[in-house]
Amino acid sequence: MANLHRGEIEAHFDGRPYALCLTLGALAELEAAFGDEDMLALANRFSTGRLSARDAIRVIAAGLRGAGHDFTDADVARLRSDGGAAGFVDAVARLLTATFGTRAEADDGRGASADPALLGEKVPTVDPSPGRR
Repeated sequence: MANLHRGEIEAHFDGRPYALCLTLGALAELEAAFGDEDMLALANRFSTGRLSARDAIRVIAAGLRGAGHDFTDADVARLRSDGGAAGFVDAVARLLTATFGTRAEADDGRGASADPALLGEKVPTVDPSPGRR
């Protein structure tokens, strides 16, 4: 079972559950793949809400490898998601949320809601000290 507190999520591909985790090494791999200079640039890249199929393959493959699975990008390209294309997008959004932690209650690691900010939606800000003015 995935441990969200360690940045892990669970996703189902080809009818099997897999843990995914973007470790520091996996993030470095993504920086190199996307030509980003640092993790902030990588986070900003995905905060636009735009995601190509190639991006999804790279992120999911890096997450699978980060969790200890032996998958190449080509292996991931052949996988099927239980949710179809939307299942892949959901897995990427949940993995990025778990990694960059923009929402405290991202989900339980198994598939509920993705962070709206990672999907390009506006998220209202919350005053951290209500009642103080």
